[in-house]
Amino acid sequence: MVAATVTIIVVPRERFSYTENSLESLYANTQTPFELVYIDGNSPPNVQKYLDSQSKQKGFRLIRTEHYLAPNQARNLGLPHIKTKYVVFIDNDVLVTPGWLDALINSAEETGAWLVGPLTLFGSEFKTVHMAGGTIEIQEKQGKNWMTQKRPLMNRPLDAVRHRIKPGYTDILELHCMLARAEVFTETGPFDEKFMSMCEEDDLCMSVANFGQKLYFEPDAVVTYVPPSPRDIDWSDFPFFFVRWSDAWCQSSVERCQSKWNLTEDSPFLGNTRYFVKHHRTFINPRPKQQPVKYLAYAVRRAFFFDIIQKIMDNKAAQLLSQSEASP
Repeated sequence: MVAATVTIIVVPRERFSYTENSLESLYANTQTPFELVYIDGNSPPNVQKYLDSQSKQKGFRLIRTEHYLAPNQARNLGLPHIKTKYVVFIDNDVLVTPGWLDALINSAEETGAWLVGPLTLFGSEFKTVHMAGGTIEIQEKQGKNWMTQKRPLMNRPLDAVRHRIKPGYTDILELHCMLARAEVFTETGPFDEKFMSMCEEDDLCMSVANFGQKLYFEPDAVVTYVPPSPRDIDWSDFPFFFVRWSDAWCQSSVERCQSKWNLTEDSPFLGNTRYFVKHHRTFINPRPKQQPVKYLAYAVRRAFFFDIIQKIMDNKAAQLLSQSEASP
């Protein structure tokens, strides 16, 4: 047996119903030896049973909590179990393609970069670009940083922009899937758990850059993340989905980012962060307008249900945030 040089840590992103698809993709399309640490943050009973069975069958480490986890909390639970040179953080709604891990490792070896990210697509059909690197621009404004981000090619059809996608150094990578040298976390410390739902990848990327190290975008590694839709999200996913994208967790993330990186209140990056959360919550809850008349009553009832459960889970998220802030 060839010893693994990489540990893969899987964490919950926003739902649990895609767990099986993602895990099967990981094992089917990864030939490079790896250690797997799977973080299960209070998945529903059917998913818990599946993961328990798979951990015994495939021999990976399964860590479960009986409460929902913010992504950085989940990642930190995996850090003590890294015994390899590299670690890959990947969300539980990501599909990978053959050769993805080899490409990330080879890129890290060749460039010396501390962080390496793949070409990340959007959707199960692998047709739309989500992340292909990007830039962070900072200007001083009244003693603070006015920060903007640019992510070229985002939401563009892959076939239309494939010729423009090139490997190279970047300011931004995303934690849908990211390879890091294990030494990153001995040098810069663990993930900042005050970033509850947003800005966590930006914080990591800027921290590594401030340490004088490089980030690299490697398009030969291709993955895609598959967001839920009104058609395929499971009802059991709603509680965690609305906790993850709650106002409380979003506001905590924004305030932490603003204070930690000395950002102006009107930094476009912060405004875009708030907008994304509000927009993403409605992604699985289309409003009654533009619905065919025969579906109107159903759409109204669905929207009413979503509003109720969102308010309930906003309160739950606030409770979890208070508990997190109170812990040492």
